[in-house]
Amino acid sequence: MAWFWLILAGALEIGWAIGLKYTQGFTRLGPSLITVVLMLASFGCLAQAVKALPLGTSYAVWTGIGAVGTAIAGIVLFKEPATAARFACMILIVGGIFGLKLTHG
Repeated sequence: MAWFWLILAGALEIGWAIGLKYTQGFTRLGPSLITVVLMLASFGCLAQAVKALPLGTSYAVWTGIGAVGTAIAGIVLFKEPATAARFACMILIVGGIFGLKLTHG
């Protein structure tokens, strides 16, 4: 169940990171409220995950999911560059996530 919480926390992190773009520096109330709710939910899920998983592994996986997911969202939603180098770096991050999952002890 801890891995479920961790993956959900990462997905929620993607959501709040995307939300930041729409808040326009927290000057738009609706997007700002949604973003803050997603942040709190993400932290809450991460807190559940670290009850059973090592903190270092949990944090690295959480940020890795968020980083890769947000980079992909930036490409799809905001027309950010989709270069081979960016995708190669994302693959390295995903490899690190799998390595941490396999070796978390």
